[in-house]
Amino acid sequence: MSIMVTGGAGFIGSNFVIEWLERHNERVINVDKLTYAGNLENLVTLEGNSNHIFVHEDIRNTQVINQLLQDYKPHFIINFAAETHVDRSIHSPEEFIRTNINGTFHLLESIRKYWKDMADKDKNNLRFLHVSTDEVYGSLDLNEPAFTETHRYNPNSPYSATKAASDHLIRAYHRTYGIPVLTTNCSNNYGPFQFPEKLIPLTIHNALRIKDIPIYGDGQQIRDWLYVGDHCSAIRHILKEGNVGEMYNVGGYNEMTNLEVVNTICEILDELQPRLDGDSYKSLIKFVKDRPGHDKRYAINATKIEKNLNWKPTETFETGIQKTVQWYLNNQDWVANITNRDYRTWISKQYT
Repeated sequence: MSIMVTGGAGFIGSNFVIEWLERHNERVINVDKLTYAGNLENLVTLEGNSNHIFVHEDIRNTQVINQLLQDYKPHFIINFAAETHVDRSIHSPEEFIRTNINGTFHLLESIRKYWKDMADKDKNNLRFLHVSTDEVYGSLDLNEPAFTETHRYNPNSPYSATKAASDHLIRAYHRTYGIPVLTTNCSNNYGPFQFPEKLIPLTIHNALRIKDIPIYGDGQQIRDWLYVGDHCSAIRHILKEGNVGEMYNVGGYNEMTNLEVVNTICEILDELQPRLDGDSYKSLIKFVKDRPGHDKRYAINATKIEKNLNWKPTETFETGIQKTVQWYLNNQDWVANITNRDYRTWISKQYT
């Protein structure tokens, strides 16, 4: 038995691969292009594990993907492969179209051929799970109800537009060709191995170096925060219990403003690693010009997965963020190795 994971050296993908192998004695075929956010150091604990087979490849390489499917015959295929940072999509949208839309298309074509040639008994066991985002739904006003799976798509950034397009491709291939797909739309993830361009790891990284902590606009943008371990747990539930062709929202029930998130991190760092000068890390907060088209609020209604699949998150924001800050404190070598000159150039460009 085997599964295939694309994007399995990235943030969520690597957490999923590690957790899967802790729970299952089967091969994981891990395909990753290793762009800036893909990092083999995330998978160092799997060195010597014969069940982990890493393949450095682009999911658009149909020939290689076809061969991997034939060689290993996975019963689950999970697609984490994506460009995910909104800010980068504003500067370089073509990369997002190339990976998120074209990459999903090529992967679907490979799976369509694989599924078509399968024996009927194997077809019944195949699942292709596509990992997407709540950003495809657009932005909410403060008093609007949280997104459900039936909410109209209304993407507002190049990133969310490309993810919306990939979601539509997934649905179309299910309806047209019968491919057994599942789609998840998750809220903002955080936890170990997150590249320090996103709000939480960037805040931790800059605070520990006594650098400005940039916050867009007034910091009142609201997001629902989901600990990455909970997200991985939800995906496992959906793979095994989800209804083919359906979408599942996955949220953490933790709506907070960006400013509240940053203040919480600073308070934890004040306790765990106080500054030598005695000041609070909060003094490093710097409000910067808001990014174009910044969505005001995302909120996930995850009652469908809770009622139908008996899943709900186990981490509160308080417990999850405590674990996350402690992980970054304990893994400064990992942070140092990925925050190279290219990273520093990007951060300087983005927040000045």
